[in-house]
Amino acid sequence: MRFLRRSSAEQTASTDSENDAEQSAEERAQNHTPKKGKPTPSRREAEGRRRGPVPPPPMTQREAVKRARGNKDERRKAATERRERMMQGDDRYLMPRDKGPVRAHVRDLVDTRRHLMGLFMPLVLIVFATTLAQNMLIQQYATLFCLALLIMMVVEGTLLGRYVNKRVRAKFPDHKDRPFSLGWYAFTRAMQIRKLRVPRPRYTPKDIAKIG
Repeated sequence: MRFLRRSSAEQTASTDSENDAEQSAEERAQNHTPKKGKPTPSRREAEGRRRGPVPPPPMTQREAVKRARGNKDERRKAATERRERMMQGDDRYLMPRDKGPVRAHVRDLVDTRRHLMGLFMPLVLIVFATTLAQNMLIQQYATLFCLALLIMMVVEGTLLGRYVNKRVRAKFPDHKDRPFSLGWYAFTRAMQIRKLRVPRPRYTPKDIAKIG
C-alpha cells in the first residue's frame, strides 16, 4: 500500500512538472520574436519607395536639357503660385510679421486712408536729384522742402499709430501686440507706394465704411 501511494504521488509530481514545462515553452514561444528574413530598410530606401522609382539617367544631352528645363518650369510655376498667394494675403505664405488677423486689420486701416507718407520714395529721388544740381539756391529750397515734409510725415505717422491702436483695441481687445509694434507696422506700410505694398491692398479709400 505504501508503494502504491508513493508511485501515485510520483506520477502526480511528474505530470505537474510536464505541465509546467509545456506552459513555460508556450510562454517562450509567445514572447519570442522571429527574426526577419531581410535587413531593415534604411530611411533613404523607405523614402524612395514612397516617392516611387527613381527615373533613369538621361541618355542624351538633349534629354538632359529638356528634363532640367521641365524642373525649372515647375519651380518657377510653384514660386509664382506662392507669390500670388502671398499677394492675396494668405497666412500660409505671408512673412511672420504679416501673419494674423490683427496685422490684416492694420493693413486694411492703412489702405483705406490717403497718407502724405506715401511720398517718401519720391522724396528720396528729389533729394538725390538736388545733390546733382549746381545751383545752390535750388539745393537750399529743396533741403527746406524736404525737412518740412519729413516733419509732417513724423507727425502724421504718430497720429496714424494712435488711430490704428485705438481701432485694434476696439476690435481685438485680447491681442498681445505692443502699441509701438502696431504703430511702426502701420507707419512702414503707409510709407510704401500703394502698388508696391505686400500683400496687395484689399480696400481703397472709398471702402473706408466697410472696415469694422
